[in-house]
Amino acid sequence: MEFEAIIGLEVHAQLLTDTKIFCGCSSKFGAAPNSHTCPVCLGMPGVLPVLNKKVVEYAVKMALATNCTINPTCEFARKNYFYPDLPKGYQISQYVYPLAEHGYVELEVNGGKKKIGITRIHMEEDAGKLLHDEHNPVSYVDLNRTGVPLIEIVSEPDIRSAEEAANYLKSLHEVLVYLEICDGNMEEGSFRCDANVSIRPKGQKEFGTRAELKNMNSFRNVQRALEYEIKRQQYIVENGGTVVQETRLWDDAQGATHSMRGKEEAHDYRYFPDPDLVPVIVDTAWIDRIRADMPELPQDKRERFIRYYQIPAYDAGVLTADKALAQYYEEVVAICAQPKQAANWLMGDVMKFLNEDRRTIRECPIIAASLAEMINLVEAGTISGKMAKDIVEEMYRSGKGPKEVIAEKGMVQITDRDTLIHTASVTVDEHPQQAADYRAGKEKLFGFFVGQIMKKTQGKANPQLVNEILKEILDKKND
Repeated sequence: MEFEAIIGLEVHAQLLTDTKIFCGCSSKFGAAPNSHTCPVCLGMPGVLPVLNKKVVEYAVKMALATNCTINPTCEFARKNYFYPDLPKGYQISQYVYPLAEHGYVELEVNGGKKKIGITRIHMEEDAGKLLHDEHNPVSYVDLNRTGVPLIEIVSEPDIRSAEEAANYLKSLHEVLVYLEICDGNMEEGSFRCDANVSIRPKGQKEFGTRAELKNMNSFRNVQRALEYEIKRQQYIVENGGTVVQETRLWDDAQGATHSMRGKEEAHDYRYFPDPDLVPVIVDTAWIDRIRADMPELPQDKRERFIRYYQIPAYDAGVLTADKALAQYYEEVVAICAQPKQAANWLMGDVMKFLNEDRRTIRECPIIAASLAEMINLVEAGTISGKMAKDIVEEMYRSGKGPKEVIAEKGMVQITDRDTLIHTASVTVDEHPQQAADYRAGKEKLFGFFVGQIMKKTQGKANPQLVNEILKEILDKKND
């Protein structure tokens, strides 16, 4: 029997506001435990939450970017459950009346387009964090994260493979970072994902029993966890067993999922409207103002790069995956007017050095103007492509401009024809046997002569001109 996977993802994205969603405490990561707290986010008796307007604006931006319908009125609810990192005994979230619904993200799948539906986007507060002592049966609670603003993006069960799920996540991540509403740091927990996965025989309409997967902190782990879980469920069904509805944790070290608890349903949380918070009105004028402030989104930028710069789709995809990288690329091209060469240098040597040092383009020692200047020097024939590779590495290591590096290392390319004619003639005369063998038909010896000339000129001779002159000399003497 052939099975297919049914996958839906719940993504939590921490919003880049300075303060929490319902109080004035800092939302910055990395402070001393329990130092970013107050009576409101600690849930003390008698306190009242006040909604951070910036949270709504950021949530609306994501809703617009994912083609959602934004509801004119949304309401907050209390999601009740008891856990040590939830001081109030409930989480302020949205349920019946969310901010936005019925959107989609478009993915490239097997050379075509596929829409992954978005059920809803809603606002909520984060819970705290439990820290478990490895040596003693003790846990500590850090409530700095309590009340940090989140949006939850819930997909439709439209995803059919682990690879599709990873691509969908990357697409959401890319949009959130482009909008500058989330830093997307998965290690710090500002971009988190839970997955619901089930299997069913191909052709069957009804969904199978689903498991929820948690504790996946990278795109790779999401894909690995889903691949494992699909195989696990398939094995159970093929051997006559029944898949149990439960929440499972991904263990990266073992490459497996393990049962954590039974899966909760919505009624288990006893949602009811939060009496301390009034409904949020999002009118058309407000939406229009937010829409006017939206940046160019990744897919639009990708298509523009292909169309305007005439670069391959692959290049455009790499260059627009990071907003800062796309901006750097456009700055380079604006100066050198060589779109493909700029793409090649950025995607090749520059990104290689950055990856080796675990740096981002924002930390690149080579400014855009310097890279553009170097590309222009190659195009003008002042330096060769081989020289340029050495020069760009020195530029990266020192932060110097190309002309300064060239002057220090004496790396100007020899393009004077008379000089190269003399060098080539001398080289041929010094190797009469090889010249005779070449003229007798051993054409591979041409490379020998090129190498000798490059050695004499310390690699500074223009290779194209050397080839042209050398061929003229050898052919002329052959005549």
